[in-house]
Amino acid sequence: MNLHEYQGKSILKSFGVAIQEGIVADSADAATEAAKKLNAETGTEWYVVKAQIHAGGRGKGVVTETGSHGVVLAKGLDEVPDKVNGILGGHLVTAQTSKDGKKVNKVLIAQDVYYPGDSEPEEYYMSVLLNRETGRNIIMYSPEGGMNIEEVAEKTPHLIFKEEIDPTIGLQGFQARRVAFNLGLSGQAFKQMTKFVYALYSAYVGCDAAMFEINPVLKTSDDKIIAVDSKVTLDGNALYRHKDYAEMRDISEEDPVDVEAGEAGLNYVNLDGNVGCMVNGAGLAMATMDIIKLSGGEPANFLDVGGTANAERVEKAFKIILKDPNVAAILVNIFGGIVRCDRVANGVVQAYKNIGDIPVPIIVRLQGTNAEEAKTIIDESGLNVHSAITLQEAADKVKEVLA
Repeated sequence: MNLHEYQGKSILKSFGVAIQEGIVADSADAATEAAKKLNAETGTEWYVVKAQIHAGGRGKGVVTETGSHGVVLAKGLDEVPDKVNGILGGHLVTAQTSKDGKKVNKVLIAQDVYYPGDSEPEEYYMSVLLNRETGRNIIMYSPEGGMNIEEVAEKTPHLIFKEEIDPTIGLQGFQARRVAFNLGLSGQAFKQMTKFVYALYSAYVGCDAAMFEINPVLKTSDDKIIAVDSKVTLDGNALYRHKDYAEMRDISEEDPVDVEAGEAGLNYVNLDGNVGCMVNGAGLAMATMDIIKLSGGEPANFLDVGGTANAERVEKAFKIILKDPNVAAILVNIFGGIVRCDRVANGVVQAYKNIGDIPVPIIVRLQGTNAEEAKTIIDESGLNVHSAITLQEAADKVKEVLA
């Protein structure tokens, strides 16, 4: 589950991570009040207005309606309303959104932390995530943080450092110090960074995160180390342990089809192909996508209906698949172990009739308990549904209907 910046920062702060303070607002008036409160609490006189959407690259992104960037500086309280109105309610297009962008429903009014002092502020990059090859968490970091981190990774990979952590003993002191050393820090900044790394890793583990990305981590002109941004993804499978985090979910930021599938209890992932898939079981779903590729098509989705492929569930799955205008055919591939194939076949026929005219051909491969009875039901339905028994036969029929 993805979080907004302000939500991620609230988690960071609860674990002792120093952050750029800010207050979220959903109107220009609320933003002005937030700025006043922030001034009273932090003394800041300039304010950073940040669009809150689930996408990176907001600083370079552009609001299509106004031409404003997604992150702007208000040099005084009087500038806050205009800066907010240039972002709020518009559609922000970044490198991580579609060409239509994402609508901005909230902005974060944050303190200006790039104030003058004894030294120049410096930006670093830091993230914590799982290295799936080793099964260990890693801290990935770079002395070249900021908006061009992708360029740094591509052109100067030697500036990307990794610290791998043994899960049996956790983050060690020498590792946190090595991070600070590799970032070229000394004195008070070195101590602050060591503390920052410990707190960040504790937050990552403590909230069952899939990823924490802080870009930039800032060394201020007076040697404080703070998180200026936060991109947080929580492990959805662990949300039952964190009811307060689960309440942070913003479904307006998610694909409506994904939300609908989740509410129906379907495991669904949208893809870019032309053949819809309806399968029971993740392993069979992966094999089905291979079948489609071998037949010359491209899978349009991953959809696992689970072990209860009844008429209602099948109908909902069909409707979700058909929301994709690129779908030219649908392959239903069900193994009847727990569920009987004839019940699934009746479910397919009933769902087809309930939906009405389905504009694409459907190939149904049912194997397992009562598979022969199921094939008879499909063949005698009189609908635009083709039955198959073997995987090869299903692949051939997909190829035939796509020709």
